[in-house]
Amino acid sequence: MLKNFTLGIEEEYMVMDPHTFELRSHEQKIVEHAHKVINDQVKAEFHQAVVEVGTQVCANIDEACKDVSSLRRTIAQIAGDLGYSVGASGTHPFSEWELQLITDHPRYFEIVNEMQDAARSNLIFGLHVHVGMENREMALHIANSVRYFLPHVFALSTNSPFWEGRNTGFKSYRTKVFDKFPRTGIPDFFASIEEYDKYIQLLVKTNCIDNAKKVWWDLRVHPFFNTVEFRICDVPLTVQETCTLAALFQAVCAKIYKLRMQNLNFIIYNRALVNENKWRASRYGIDGNLIDFGKETEINARTLINELLDFVDDVVDDLGSRHFIEYTHHILENGTGADKQLEVFQQTESLQSVTGFIINQFLKDC
Repeated sequence: MLKNFTLGIEEEYMVMDPHTFELRSHEQKIVEHAHKVINDQVKAEFHQAVVEVGTQVCANIDEACKDVSSLRRTIAQIAGDLGYSVGASGTHPFSEWELQLITDHPRYFEIVNEMQDAARSNLIFGLHVHVGMENREMALHIANSVRYFLPHVFALSTNSPFWEGRNTGFKSYRTKVFDKFPRTGIPDFFASIEEYDKYIQLLVKTNCIDNAKKVWWDLRVHPFFNTVEFRICDVPLTVQETCTLAALFQAVCAKIYKLRMQNLNFIIYNRALVNENKWRASRYGIDGNLIDFGKETEINARTLINELLDFVDDVVDDLGSRHFIEYTHHILENGTGADKQLEVFQQTESLQSVTGFIINQFLKDC
């Protein structure tokens, strides 16, 4: 019998001028108004043109999707009333980070002081998915194993082909921007939760960090909650895509847990190997080849993603997530957010049109 793998979903949104589609500081007005409606489910972010939202702890994917839909509707309504537009994309197609204001908060000023332009230029928008665990020991075991599948799900999320007015050639340029930060990317393997905790304690002791939340890996055992937190994905255009990615992460965790209960495990692959697949996913999305390390050969990304669906198939009905898992086929057939942005640009040769498309997609499935 599977454990109840609770879900929490966080999304970061772009705040824009409704006429020029440029990123625009909302001076925390959206956050202030939203606090009156959704309390602590909304917060300010590093840049003033960003709003972050987070669901409650949800029992299943249907509950999480309902919460995400409600949050998007609430933020869109408040933003519209205040004279702003909102959208979801891993990067803004043409706004320049050099012109964006930093949120007035001591924590953010501290980050700028330490990281300088690496922090100032970190104008990106991500999706974070928390999957609840029975304890931190199980969380680490599952995190070690699911690292292999990060590039597969990441490829489905790619939604940031443009940066400061350029077609970057990447399906997810957001990851390239974030690479400038320390303690990012695919995490290492840790043999025990004690080994992991000692690593964090050493970083704190040597003034690398002041708390464990400054470990910004693509996947981490959360420092304060019994969750595995997936941080690799671009924020998707639509709610349906967000919920599909969350359902996939939940299903992979449940599958690894089920194997553990049978005294089995998935093969643990070296971080450097998984990084090869992450780079390919960021460059080509679902249109390139990933490496099947077991067969030691390149395989079409769509084929490997379908193999992932087969791998988790025996847990999705217990989780009640089949309707979202099946939507993966729609993404494979119709393209990711990056593919759709590029299609609009090919048709219009206008990044304003691309940004307008992003805004129009924001409430599509709500």
